[in-house]
Amino acid sequence: MRLTGVELRQIAVPLVAPFRTSFGTQHAREIVLVRAVTDDGEGWGECGAMAAPLYSSEYTKAVADVLRDYLIPALAEVAQLDPWRVAPALEPVKGHRMAKAALETAVLDAWLRAHGISFATWLGATRERVAAGVSVGIMDSIPRLLDAVGGYLAEGYVRIKLKIEPGWDIEPVRAVRERFGDEVLLQVDANTAYRVADAHHLARLDPFGLLLIEQPLDEEDIRGHAKLAEIVRTPICLDESIVSARSAADAIALGACSVVNIKPSRVGGYLEARRVHDVCVAHGVPVWCGGMLETGLGRAANVALAALPGFTLPGDTSASDRYYATDITEPFVLADGHLDVPREPGLGREPIPERLESVTVTKEWITVRS
Repeated sequence: MRLTGVELRQIAVPLVAPFRTSFGTQHAREIVLVRAVTDDGEGWGECGAMAAPLYSSEYTKAVADVLRDYLIPALAEVAQLDPWRVAPALEPVKGHRMAKAALETAVLDAWLRAHGISFATWLGATRERVAAGVSVGIMDSIPRLLDAVGGYLAEGYVRIKLKIEPGWDIEPVRAVRERFGDEVLLQVDANTAYRVADAHHLARLDPFGLLLIEQPLDEEDIRGHAKLAEIVRTPICLDESIVSARSAADAIALGACSVVNIKPSRVGGYLEARRVHDVCVAHGVPVWCGGMLETGLGRAANVALAALPGFTLPGDTSASDRYYATDITEPFVLADGHLDVPREPGLGREPIPERLESVTVTKEWITVRS
């Protein structure tokens, strides 16, 4: 397979409601999409980076720049292209894992389509559908939070994740537990908002029987997470800290976490995501699939990943209408708290042209070979 050209497209999809975390509020999801065109067909990749470098150092404008100026030219040098040759070709460029992941996914989608293989089959998925959790942002008041959680439970979501930050943690969790009971699968996500000095405060969450506390400390503070794990009984889960299979192995060995959130975009793509999964399974550490408010393209790939055997906890694989009134692909629909795993060749989803055009901000064609 030979790469002939790449389209970079920036889209902005309105959210059904503002989504607030400890690092900011989103009203629309700005996304870079990559369409890789080869002599065997084309494929799509979705970049997880946000408009500003708040969740990670990557952001949409920088993604487009590094793809255009460095990553696509590097991949153009690969004469016999397949998914396994992408990462080695891009390795000389330091970092930029989200940009690399989008390009690798586009190549992978094209290759799988050309070979008539579904993403789920290629990954080694063992389930036909996956349990869906939902992420609930920081609210203006506890009554609003309870209304939101009640609505998601009524829709059938099997796990609730609450975003937290200093000043919005103990009381919201207490209120949800008191209203909906101990049987609800409940976890919290701090997005690095706390410090080691907050350990005893976070330990006040222990009585609520949470599945986990996700990324309480700075992403580089692995030792701090290990110290926190000695004080807090609730399992510590790492998200931003896990950028590769190696970093997952190190964090586990150091006692910094007992659960891992795998976000393929954050670790550089789905090949590396599967390696992270395998490392965690080998160490008896449960994993779950995180989300970056993906459209149907990224959601299709994540649902397939979440069907691997080590994903024993419900992930942030919500239905399309959790975030978007109209998705750019055929939507994912919740049924009995689960989403079906696509089984068509490639990702199993592709953009609907008129929907894609309606949210497109910019597009650029880069010719690799004529």
